[in-house]
Amino acid sequence: MSAPVKVGVKRLPHGEGLPLPAYATDGAAGMDVVSAEEVTIAPGARHAVATGLAMAIPRGFEIQVRPRSGLALKHGITVPNTPGTIDSDYRGELKVILINLGQEPFAIARGDRVAQLVLAPVVQAAWDEVAELDATTRGEGGFGSTGGHARL
Repeated sequence: MSAPVKVGVKRLPHGEGLPLPAYATDGAAGMDVVSAEEVTIAPGARHAVATGLAMAIPRGFEIQVRPRSGLALKHGITVPNTPGTIDSDYRGELKVILINLGQEPFAIARGDRVAQLVLAPVVQAAWDEVAELDATTRGEGGFGSTGGHARL
């Protein structure tokens, strides 16, 4: 395993007393992040949940915001722009956009785990405009063209 990448984190006033994002197990890819506010999300509604944290992500990395599988399965709570991206040059508060796809209002208490954060490397593209693209077996086939499911 490689050495952890240091990420600067600033605790905002409304984040005082809350834990920093943390890995639940040694093999976890995502760190659980908690809510810094109390909010109830109605069925079909969205809310940007405050975490009380701002970060200085090193250049060449991003933090991906992903849903917690238990909230998604049990309550229909997910991150609608999965994975959300926090860019290395953003310095504002990390907020987690959640949507309630369930049938009941969902209450979030301050300190509840609401999402996972995954630190990931980023490679930036350099466009090379060409007159023709190289040929492949697949060609322009998309949207289920390779099969894999009987209903496609």
